[in-house]
Amino acid sequence: MDKKTAEKLYDACYMRVYSYVMTLAKDQHKAEEITQETFFKAMTTKQTFRGESECYSWLCSIAKNAFIDETRRTSRLTEEPDETIADTEGDIEQSITDSESSFRIHMLLHSMEEPYREVFELRVFGELSFAQIAAIFQKTESWARVTYHRARLKIKERMDDNET
Repeated sequence: MDKKTAEKLYDACYMRVYSYVMTLAKDQHKAEEITQETFFKAMTTKQTFRGESECYSWLCSIAKNAFIDETRRTSRLTEEPDETIADTEGDIEQSITDSESSFRIHMLLHSMEEPYREVFELRVFGELSFAQIAAIFQKTESWARVTYHRARLKIKERMDDNET
């Protein structure tokens, strides 16, 4: 990748990629490091952007892998699991105003299995479209929609179960 193309890519996508990484890392310094690593890998790797998706989706895929690598590296060093907490939207947003409900939602989301949790976080925190989420997971847009809505249903069901 030539310098001019790299600069345009960086200027156009840095904040969006950084925001996406923040949804994963939940830590400003870690997100900055992973975002920088993402652009470094994108600019120096022998594998180039093939144009099969948006540049942003390609960068998010690199960022996701960099985050996973960093999480594994960190967990091996500390031997403590990395805690991931998320938020919700829609009808559940009303419950967040109550701190006790908010904590319960975070606990439910933390215990939710993949890919539901990550798809939900990407949609809510990352504000990504279903097409972008599908590109990150290399699945169809329908898969992303169904997975997101199933995650919402799981949260609602678990909230209802805990209230009884």
